[in-house]
Amino acid sequence: MKIKDITAKIEAFAPLWLQESYDNAGLIVGREDDELKGGVLLAVDVTEAVLDEALEKGCGMVITHHPIIFHGVKRFNSASVVERCIERAIRHNIALYACHTNLDSAPHGMSWKLGTMLGVNNMQVLEPTVEGAGFGTIGTLAAPMATEQFLAQIKSTLGCSAIRHSKIVKESIQSVAICTGSGSSLIGAAAANGCDIYITADLKYNDYYLPDGRFILCDVGHFESEFCAIDLLFDILADLSKIFCNFALHKSANTKNPMNYFM
Repeated sequence: MKIKDITAKIEAFAPLWLQESYDNAGLIVGREDDELKGGVLLAVDVTEAVLDEALEKGCGMVITHHPIIFHGVKRFNSASVVERCIERAIRHNIALYACHTNLDSAPHGMSWKLGTMLGVNNMQVLEPTVEGAGFGTIGTLAAPMATEQFLAQIKSTLGCSAIRHSKIVKESIQSVAICTGSGSSLIGAAAANGCDIYITADLKYNDYYLPDGRFILCDVGHFESEFCAIDLLFDILADLSKIFCNFALHKSANTKNPMNYFM
């Protein structure tokens, strides 16, 4: 089995041309024609702990949502965690692949996955880019749910230590807009589509004024909104085990939120 057998499967679902111009999705370390040695480990980020796990489990490839390299790296002297991880991956022949904004905007991508987890139905793209693709989703719950009950469900489902939200101006929730990761740019689209609540992450202070009594703005945390990438990637790749008998796919137990809360 070659690396390209895996990348082709991912890119059939989330083509690289869907990624944003600033992004660095795709094969970052390794060669497509190389034989995969060992299994594949799925994680949110490449970290030293994730590479420890890859070595322990004999994985020759780590697939993450976030690219380990966003900007040019001028030297490799172990001075930063990025340099150390890249050096280590090369030394141990571990391929590193990222599926980022292309997975966000692919049809039935990240926001669809999160919406399904939260019980949102009849989802459509919130901000279309090309036919069938775009960022965010909007859909409805099967029945209206009391707002505080729905917030508690979000907190429990996503394992949030806390949820930041604007003023609760709705007694119940039925129309739900979602954008995983940093979604402040879609607040206007969420408002225009008449949602009761917009769930996203990385909101700034002034963003919380923007709902202006029309809907609830909910920040669940960047990691919490994107942890679902592991399950989504697993679903995309799972049937490769039917084609390649020795294919082993692992969900990382060491993917951790770098942000902590003092409760």
